[in-house]
Amino acid sequence: MQARHADKMSIVDAWSKLAPGLGMLGTVTGLIAMMKNLEDKSAIGPNMAVALITTFYGAIMANIILIPMLGKLKAQDAAETQVKEMIIEGVLSIQAGDNPRILALKLLSFLAPDTRKSVEAEILKD
Repeated sequence: MQARHADKMSIVDAWSKLAPGLGMLGTVTGLIAMMKNLEDKSAIGPNMAVALITTFYGAIMANIILIPMLGKLKAQDAAETQVKEMIIEGVLSIQAGDNPRILALKLLSFLAPDTRKSVEAEILKD
């Protein structure tokens, strides 16, 4: 599971690193096209705008789309891994014949402290 997640995250990570470079490549290409038409002064401004917008698109793609997407994928991977580890620990403890109260406390150790307190209060009131 983690290898599959890492594979997908590496694709998004690679694109987040490539996007600004692709934007710069578009800018250079646009500037070359602009340089071809230097004798027409009215075309310089629009051609320069088109050339620079590709840098903007590359930065937007990386910083507003891909990097946050990568962060979300990492968070979801961590959450799913934690759930799977809790399931494995619970099954192994049941198989070993552990006391249910001890098992509950053992599984509580996987939770974040703020979540742990509310769940612990719910479990211990029984």
